[in-house]
Amino acid sequence: MMDYKRHEWQPFFIEDVAEIVSGKDIYERERKEGFIPYVTATANNNGIGYFVGNSNETLERNCLSVNRNGSVGYCFYHPYAALYGNDTRKLRPKINNKYVALFLSWCITMQREKYGYGYKMGTGRLKRQRILLPVNSNSEPDWEFMETFMREKEQKLLKPIIDKLCIRLIHNEISGGGNSIHPNWKPFPLSEIFTILPGKRLTKSDMTDGSRPFIGASDSNNGVTAWVSNTNESLDSNVLGVNYNGSVCETFFHPYECIFSDDVKRLHLKSGVDSKYVMLFLKTIILQQKCKYEYGYKFNEQRMLRQTILLPVDSSGNPDWHFMEMFMRKLETQMLETTIEIFKNRINVNKCKLGGG
Repeated sequence: MMDYKRHEWQPFFIEDVAEIVSGKDIYERERKEGFIPYVTATANNNGIGYFVGNSNETLERNCLSVNRNGSVGYCFYHPYAALYGNDTRKLRPKINNKYVALFLSWCITMQREKYGYGYKMGTGRLKRQRILLPVNSNSEPDWEFMETFMREKEQKLLKPIIDKLCIRLIHNEISGGGNSIHPNWKPFPLSEIFTILPGKRLTKSDMTDGSRPFIGASDSNNGVTAWVSNTNESLDSNVLGVNYNGSVCETFFHPYECIFSDDVKRLHLKSGVDSKYVMLFLKTIILQQKCKYEYGYKFNEQRMLRQTILLPVDSSGNPDWHFMEMFMRKLETQMLETTIEIFKNRINVNKCKLGGG
C-alpha cells in the first residue's frame, strides 16, 4: 500500500484542478417522475435528493458536486448522468479519471468543517478554497499517485466484501432455491399476520448523539433518520417499520436494535417464523399498497389493521413461509452472482493497472 504521508504535498486552489459550474433548481411543482439523479445539498445518498424525469443544461456525467448550502462542504463523485440543483456547484475535474475524482472529492470534503454557522461556501470562496494534493517532481498535482492510491483503497475494500458474498451465495445454494411462481394465493388482513405496535415521539431537541438508529417516516436510508443514544419503549429489532405519516406506507426491515418515531408502526410476525427472507418478502408485499395511500388518504392504524395483502398459501390455506424464504433466497442468489462478478472484474482491472499478478 502506498504511503501518502511520505509523499510531498502542496496546496492548490480548487479552480486550479476543476472547472466550477452553477447548478439549476428544479422546484417540487416542476419535478416529473423518472430515473435521472437530481443532486441536491444533502449529505446522504451520494448527494442525490430525488430521481426525476426532467432535463436541463446541468445534465452531465463524471462530475463532482459540492454543497454550498444545506450540508455545506460535502463533495460527491457522479460517474452517471445527473442533474444539479443550485444549492450545489458542479465541478469538472481537469483530469477525467474516476479515481482522481474520488481523491479530489475526499480532499474537498475534508474542508467542510470551516463552513457552517453562517459561513457559506459561495462560488468565490469555492474557487479560492485551497486543498492539499500530492505533487510530482515538477511541483504539479501527481495524478498518477492519486489514481494508484485510490485503486489500492478500492481493492482493499472489495476483497473482504467478495469473500462475504461468496459465503452467502454458497449458503443459499445449499439451502436450495424456490420456484418463482406459486399456484395459490390468498388475501390476509395485516392484523391476522402481524402484531402492530406504535412508535414513540422523540423531538430533535431531546435527541442525544449516539450509535442507535432512530427510525422516522422517511423513504430512504432504510428509514433511519438519525443516530441517537436515547432509548424508550419503542426499542425493537427483527421487525418491519411501516410509515403511516410522512412517506406513507414505505416499509423497511430492521434486523438491528433501533427505536421508532410515533409516525412509524412496528409490525411483528405472529407466526413465530424468524427469517429475514420472509420479512423481506412481506416488506415488498406491503409496499405494493403504497399507491392507495396518497393525496390525504392516510394509512392510519385502523386502516392498517384492515388492509389485506395477497400471500402464497400451502395446501391448508396457511401462508407458505417456506416458499417466501426460498423465493427471496433465489433473488438474493441472482443478485450475489452478478455483484461478485462485477467486483472480481474490478479487482482484476486494478491488479493489471497496479502491475500485480
